[in-house]
Amino acid sequence: MKKSINIPKLFVIGFFGLGFAVFVAKVFQPETEANNVKVSMTDLSDEAKSGQLLFDNNCAACHGVNASGTDKGPPLVHDIYNPGHHPDEAFYGAVANGVSQHHWPFGNMPKQNQVTADEVTKIVRYVREMQLANGITYKPHKM
Repeated sequence: MKKSINIPKLFVIGFFGLGFAVFVAKVFQPETEANNVKVSMTDLSDEAKSGQLLFDNNCAACHGVNASGTDKGPPLVHDIYNPGHHPDEAFYGAVANGVSQHHWPFGNMPKQNQVTADEVTKIVRYVREMQLANGITYKPHKM
């Protein structure tokens, strides 16, 4: 006797199998594939307000409004950039020298010759205040 294939049963199994695969992919999606984050605003210090203007004019095209990220660059209001993993000096180095791609799939960041060290100080203040407002604090970096 020949066995027949039950098409409706195969469809149901396939449908639920695909749904489960999509669910698993979303739940276990690597953090490095996220590029836009929801950012809560805060009252900023005067230095951070100056930094926000500088950020908007020099960084937001890639790093997004309120440092929330874009399809061209990562969000800086993200735990990867907490001061224990990326201290303030990392921002100065990134601006002065550029950065090779390492956490995100956006490619290398070119150096930003138009931004001075004094301006980076204000930009970092803005980013750090935005991070704090969004629960991002110092966490020791573990290798």
